[in-house]
Formats: sequence, C-alpha cells, structure tokens
Amino acid sequence: TLLLAVGFLLLVSTDRPSSTLALVAGAVLSLAALTRPSALTLAPFLAAPLFDRRYPFRVRAHIAGAAVLGFAFALAPWTARNFLVFGDFVPVNDAAGNTFYQGNSDWGVRFFELRSRDEYLRWVDAMHRDMARQTEELRAAGRTSPSERSRFFVSRAIAERSADPAGWVRLLLRKSWEWLRPYPTPWFWPRRVVVAVGFFYGLLFALAVAGFLSAPRPGVRAFALGVLAASMAAHVLILVVWRFRIPYWDPVLLLYGVFGAGTLLPGWKPSRSTAR
Repeated sequence: TLLLAVGFLLLVSTDRPSSTLALVAGAVLSLAALTRPSALTLAPFLAAPLFDRRYPFRVRAHIAGAAVLGFAFALAPWTARNFLVFGDFVPVNDAAGNTFYQGNSDWGVRFFELRSRDEYLRWVDAMHRDMARQTEELRAAGRTSPSERSRFFVSRAIAERSADPAGWVRLLLRKSWEWLRPYPTPWFWPRRVVVAVGFFYGLLFALAVAGFLSAPRPGVRAFALGVLAASMAAHVLILVVWRFRIPYWDPVLLLYGVFGAGTLLPGWKPSRSTAR
C-alpha cells in the first residue's frame, strides 16, 4: 500500500506539478523503508521528476528536491533515535549484515538443497542457533555496536563465498530464479496451491508484458521497469524470500496486467485520459 501510494503521489506531483505532493511521496517512502528496509533501494527513484522534459529544469528540480526532502525529514527522527541509543549510524535497523549473511553464507547455499518441509524446519532451527552463537561470541568480545556486528557478518559471508567463486555465481542465479518463478516452493506447499498460484502469476506476467509493450507513456513505463529491476537486484544480492516479491512487483504487474488484458479485447483502444 505504501509503495503504491509513493508511485501514485510521485506521478501526480509530476503531472500537476506539485512540490507538496512530492514532499508527501518522499515521506511515505520513508514509512515504507521503516516497514521493510529494502525499500531504501527505491530512494533514488524520487529523482525521477528530473527526467520529465515537459517542464523547465527549475520546476523539475523543485519537485524532485521536495520528494528527497520529505524522505529525509520523515526518516531523520528514527535515524537520530538509533544514534542516541546505539551511538552508531543506523538509518533504519541493524539487521543488514545479518540478513546478508543468511542469504550468502553456507546457510544460503544449503537452503537450495532442501527438499521437504521437515528439512526446512531443521535448517531454520540450526541456522538460528548458529546466528545466536556467533552474535553471543561478538558480544563477549565487546563488539556490540550495530556497525561492528554488521561488518562481521558481511565479511564472514564474503569469506565463505570467496572460497568458491563459481558456486557464488550459481547461488546468485538460484536466488534470481527464486525471485522470478511464478509458483511458490513446490516441496513446501500442497500441489493444488503450487498449481493455482503458478497459473495466476503465469497469466499475470504474460498480461503485464502485453501491457508494457502497448503502454502509451514510455517515461512511466521506464520508471516501473526500473522499480522491478532495482527491487529484484537488491534482494538477489542480499536475501531472497519468494513472498518478499509481492509488495514490490505485484502493484506494477497488476497495473500493467489489467491494461494488457484490455488491449487484448476486440476493438479496445486507450481513451484520451488513459493515453495521458
């Protein structure tokens, strides 16, 4: 809901134009980042109004600047709170290194070797116990600041993967497919769920492609494709969980999928308002 609101407000603020709506768009994106920190990846998209050549650069800069300002002001109180509590620069939370380790360490490799729900439950339990053990060792060594902990887990994951560069490439490819596949984990969910969801997303992907190909606003289309690419890249590099795709991709897929379905109807043509 928050990400969709950001896209809508940013688009309207550019079409009107309105720096007030852009300011609100930035603030809402900060709320999305507080909900799920990976939304920080989308902060550069607040500068998108700079590329709308319908207006002079000064107008575009005001809109984009207002969006960035709204984002920074809304996020600043939480970041300041973290600095006062931890004495460290933590924009949202301190789980970045931990999450990177889960997605790129040997535990991340083992995830793709699982073949049953029971194996998964044992894997989760063992991973959490190992993470707790390593965190406790860091605490005992006096390395308690969030940045120290984060750097430790990032460097640990890189060290484990650097021993097998080809294996790291395979892991990234596996995570990419984990993100892109239209059906949920086959060995975790009942077959009827896998088939039904796979059919729904397969159809939605196809209709979204049709919508992208016929969409009348190339700038908005490029923006939407950029959001899809950036959100996927961020998760593939850090940690992929199939359901994490839903808040980032589904609003875009549904918008263009519905439009794509309309283009397939006999005699349908975009109305004047749609084309704008």
